[in-house]
Amino acid sequence: MDTIEGMRTFAAVAAHGSFTQGAKRLGISTKLASKYVKQLEERLGAQFFHRTTRSVTLTETGQAYYDRCLPMLDQFDELEGLVQERQSDLAGPIRITAPTGYGGTHLVRALKPFQAANPKVSIELHLSDHHVSIVEQGFDLAIRFGDLKDSTLIARKLMDMRIVCCASPDYFREFGRPAEPAALATHNCLLHLTTNNVADWDFRESGTLRSVSVSGNFRANSPLAVAHMAADGLGIARVPLYTAQPFIDDQKLEILFAHQEAATRSLYAVYPPGRHLTARIRALIVHLGKTLG
Repeated sequence: MDTIEGMRTFAAVAAHGSFTQGAKRLGISTKLASKYVKQLEERLGAQFFHRTTRSVTLTETGQAYYDRCLPMLDQFDELEGLVQERQSDLAGPIRITAPTGYGGTHLVRALKPFQAANPKVSIELHLSDHHVSIVEQGFDLAIRFGDLKDSTLIARKLMDMRIVCCASPDYFREFGRPAEPAALATHNCLLHLTTNNVADWDFRESGTLRSVSVSGNFRANSPLAVAHMAADGLGIARVPLYTAQPFIDDQKLEILFAHQEAATRSLYAVYPPGRHLTARIRALIVHLGKTLG
């Protein structure tokens, strides 16, 4: 067993609190992960885990080793990245987490030319609309919209996304087209639950920020679900432009009050502090900034 490989396996198991999940992260069998950790413990004459049939937890020695192990692995990755950078040949894995709707469309399209240019880089993309702990689940990078919940993470802005107010031509024919933002208070508005102040929509009128209180008979935590309902004529939605764009292109949605939009959502590349970014991760962040921005 290579020492670095043993350390990587130990760190993965410790991060997930599970041999099965740690092995899955590394793409090896649970049996092999257990073997590597056992060999590492035997070589150092220490026990790193309390093992039961239901859980795996770090011993005091294991925790101390883990705390010192992570920066060493980061430095090793940085050293490899430095060599790759000098060779102009990026290689190695990158684990990314991203929101389902954006990650499965725009992000995938942005990743394609990067992988075409760097065939030795392997990308593992996990899509989830739930908050994911980057450190605990072993991700190199997170792509996230909006305000960051964890202030300890480092974020690099990739772009600003318009938040658009929109509805279908069928809705306008049946219920009329609001002439000004204030008129939204009398319309059926579809609410996206993951935004702050979901029932207060901000607009800019004559340089002044004004809030309109809205209500409606449908709300969802997915902007795509809200956009679908709006495209089907149920009401007026306010969603990120990337969600509405396919329906706009198909003429199923029309944008309202484009010149009075006041809301945007920033898109960030997020990674843990103190982590030495490898050449491949730095290159990917630069690529995403240019491509998405």
